[in-house]
Amino acid sequence: MNERSAIQRFTTLEIVLMAVLAMANAVLSTFLSTVNQFLTTLGGPIATSTIVGLYMIYGVLAMYIIRKPGTAFITYMLGAIVQTLLGNSYGIAASLVAALCYAVAVELVCAIFKYKRWTMGVTMLLGLCAVPLWFIFAANMFGYLKWGMGQLTIAFIVRCLSGLILCGMLTKMIGDAMVRTGLLRSFNIVKDAKLRS
Repeated sequence: MNERSAIQRFTTLEIVLMAVLAMANAVLSTFLSTVNQFLTTLGGPIATSTIVGLYMIYGVLAMYIIRKPGTAFITYMLGAIVQTLLGNSYGIAASLVAALCYAVAVELVCAIFKYKRWTMGVTMLLGLCAVPLWFIFAANMFGYLKWGMGQLTIAFIVRCLSGLILCGMLTKMIGDAMVRTGLLRSFNIVKDAKLRS
């Protein structure tokens, strides 16, 4: 009964948007894995850390547009499932754990702000907070601990900056640009703006 009412909180358009963003992420992730290989040859783990924010953007963007509890969780989990079905190079366990880590962080920060504050600072905070939990799991799953403390620290800082800019800042810019197209009239991002004006 509770699961049914939780699902009903989302409109059909919101569910479609979450699914579209999850599928777009799966396609983007396929492209990013090639970029990642190139960056690895250029500068190892620190160079690959520069694009981490792009892997997380779809869930934060969904949350920025829909603004309802559970949005990030559903979007990230859908993304992990689609990535797995497309046969990503990281495997099902890594995809699901990463999605769960991102979702927990994003939902927690949004809950602190009661799903009401959506400034550039807040979206950047979402991008930043999505990094640490997955970094801890990834360090153990993928052997980051072999890098040494210096390289590990620099990689973590670079990932945090990537989360701030390529996830948080870019989310706000893309979301606001989408509002200007008129395509998001049925979503809370537009309804909230009308309430404030």
